[in-house]
Amino acid sequence: MNVKKIIAPILFLFCLVLGQRVFAQTNYSDVKVDELTDVQIRQLIQRAESVGYNDTQLEQMAAAQGMKSDEVTKLRARVEKIRKSGNNENKAANQNSSDEFSNRNYNAPDSANNNNLADKKNDQRDIFGNIIPKIFGAELFKNNDIKFEPNLRMATPKSYIIGPDDQLLIDLTGDNEANYKLQVSPEGTIRLQYVGLIAVGGMSIEQATSKIRTAMAGTYPSLRTGRTNVTINLGNIRSIKITILGEVVKPGSYTLSSLSTVFNALNASGGPNQNGSFRKIQVIRNNKVVSTIDVYNFLLKGIQTGNIRLQDQDVINIPVYQTRVEMSGEVKRPALYEILSNESLEDVINFAGGFSNKAYTAKIKVLQNTNKERRITDVSADQFNKYYPLNGDKYLVETILDRFANRVEINGAVFRPGQYELESGLTLKQLIQKADGLKEDAFLSRGYISRLNPDNSLALLSFDVDKILKGTEQDIPLRREDKVTISSIFDLREEYKVDIKGEVRLPGVFDYAEGMTLESLIQMAGGFKEGATPNRIEIARRIKDSDASSISAKTAEVLNVNISKDLKLQDSTFVLQPFDIVSIRSSEGYQVQQQVKIEGEVLYPGIYTITRKDERISDIIKRAGGLTVLSFAEGASLKRPGPDKVEGDDLKDKNGKLLNGKSLSTSNKNAIDKKEEELQKLANLKRLQGVGVQDTAQLIQEVKILGSDLVGIDLVKILKTPASKFDLLVEDGDIIRVPKQLQTVRVTGEVLRPTNIVYSSNKSMKQYINGAGGFTYNANKKSAYIQYANGSVDAGSKFLFFNNYPRVKPGAEIFVPKQAPREKIGIQGIVGISTALASLAAILITVLRK
Repeated sequence: MNVKKIIAPILFLFCLVLGQRVFAQTNYSDVKVDELTDVQIRQLIQRAESVGYNDTQLEQMAAAQGMKSDEVTKLRARVEKIRKSGNNENKAANQNSSDEFSNRNYNAPDSANNNNLADKKNDQRDIFGNIIPKIFGAELFKNNDIKFEPNLRMATPKSYIIGPDDQLLIDLTGDNEANYKLQVSPEGTIRLQYVGLIAVGGMSIEQATSKIRTAMAGTYPSLRTGRTNVTINLGNIRSIKITILGEVVKPGSYTLSSLSTVFNALNASGGPNQNGSFRKIQVIRNNKVVSTIDVYNFLLKGIQTGNIRLQDQDVINIPVYQTRVEMSGEVKRPALYEILSNESLEDVINFAGGFSNKAYTAKIKVLQNTNKERRITDVSADQFNKYYPLNGDKYLVETILDRFANRVEINGAVFRPGQYELESGLTLKQLIQKADGLKEDAFLSRGYISRLNPDNSLALLSFDVDKILKGTEQDIPLRREDKVTISSIFDLREEYKVDIKGEVRLPGVFDYAEGMTLESLIQMAGGFKEGATPNRIEIARRIKDSDASSISAKTAEVLNVNISKDLKLQDSTFVLQPFDIVSIRSSEGYQVQQQVKIEGEVLYPGIYTITRKDERISDIIKRAGGLTVLSFAEGASLKRPGPDKVEGDDLKDKNGKLLNGKSLSTSNKNAIDKKEEELQKLANLKRLQGVGVQDTAQLIQEVKILGSDLVGIDLVKILKTPASKFDLLVEDGDIIRVPKQLQTVRVTGEVLRPTNIVYSSNKSMKQYINGAGGFTYNANKKSAYIQYANGSVDAGSKFLFFNNYPRVKPGAEIFVPKQAPREKIGIQGIVGISTALASLAAILITVLRK
């Protein structure tokens, strides 16, 4: 057996599992590779190499964590490009700033290697938005908003030590008045008028005040009696020189005010660097350590313990830190912390501000460095105060599980559905009672419990709701994550509706209610329309037990009912059932007024109401007073609205109100039906012509162009022989137009210059076309036709080799259509024709040889 072949897959699976833990907190779904810089791509490569991933495994892990496939492809190209370029000029600078892929993974870098980490701004993030861990306290002396400059306007501290170059202000008040400004000499003395030399160097202000008062008492006796007082303050404050050594950002000698403290000096020098200690900063004076400062006391408590006032020639030493650990995950302040030898893991947690509200506090994972390799340790909560951190420890506080230990849920027909606590021994009946019981519409025959099996597969447990509540069936103990569902009776049946149609004001579908009567439904529908009849109302009812084997089986039961016109309550009422369809018909003989319009050369143009069913065009002309002397009867037309015409559009008054009294909804529906019929006709015509229909929008446009709502009438014949077959019956919405004498002929379509030409009885249709410039190159000459003023159309015919064009009349329009497009012969067509010709030639040669 080849051991290597077995071990290699196991190691790969182990690395894959570890890598998933490492990158588990990173969201790759939002990463856009095009938005990443080359430096960020190098960071990603370095992090992958730190866990032993090659480029292929890096792509697999990115895809497993949600990165889209096209982004993975872009990532592969970017990685290959960077590796080939060999451009590593920023590698050293980026190594230290990007060793940590995330503040939540197991592979955080050693603190000593992060030489540039403290130079980052607060909450520095990597390319995936994760916070890079920072050294706790590193920003204190780099934050411009925090000032440690001494206050030079405060009263002189009594403990201030006087030194050379200090200026003392001595004021005498009382029986004696005098002011002195005296400079302390390099020997530490001052010369006071009438008193002499007084040594004050090395003394505090309090000590110097007592000595000067005693020396001046001989000259000013009233100082002894208190009738004269003396006060001493500092004038110009001297400068001191201090030296800052060790692991400091900017080591060297500094000249500061004599009122400066240790924090003033640290602020001037930038504070500890990456390797500097924040817990054991030393102040050395005369070769002795006079103070040790722990910055954490100030950062965590605001206490400036050991922040003494500096003196000339003091030395501040910042040693190297001894123990630094990282706290990451669900804590309030993830960072790198410096730990003293007597501090435990509990102290580190306190430094980090404690756990967050989503932290798993039972255990903390610790990644440690041994002399040879790394190891992981779980520290339980009772060991937090007993575990003492080691240098390089990395603590990961994980999140709590997204699950409930004691949750049950009830939904459906209960008064308080929702989630409840799973108490010890909680049963199904008790849970229903906690939900304030069942609603009135609860379905009592069956409910079910959705339960998780031990392997988290789903199981359903049904129960009789009524028997459980009555106690006649054994109650069911509940388990964690049980979901109880009790349905409503309305959830388990089709929604009951009734439908009313016909002559009511608001026809439509209504919710069914038990005991609903026919009169109640009509009232809900707004009552009867004016033309409705309460007699012979038809109710269509479903058949539930029809004989499916019978060919003549009933499919619906139809009932006819008569009710009161004013919907009065009666002793016997018709009670509806679910899904009934009620039809209200119009009264016998009821007719809505219908109107036509006549315009043009009549004596009284306008709107006329149709008074008889058999009223004709001649009757309307007669009612309009007949034709005027300027009328052109041959050009009279009848316009009857087509599929795109909403009935009544031409019969509105100036305010837009319908004059014919008809509902637009009905006419719209009829118009849609007519339009669909016209579309179907045109589509069939195109199929017969072999053109085909590809674009519906183009087809609709052609219907608009080709369709016409003009009816070709011959008003001359109508007036000569009224009531003849030419005298049509008028319909609602008809528009009769009688024009004046027309004098032009219009030529449109595929001609060079569409125009209007003065009518001449001597000109033929071809001459009119020539008058418009003649045919264009793609004109369909054979299909040219003429439309007369009355709406009738006539086309030319051909006898032998002669074209017979129709006669042109005044007001006519000549239209020349466009030639149908010809399909170009492609390569396949040429090949096919060539093949056919070659085969034909071969056959001819064979026949001729025989």
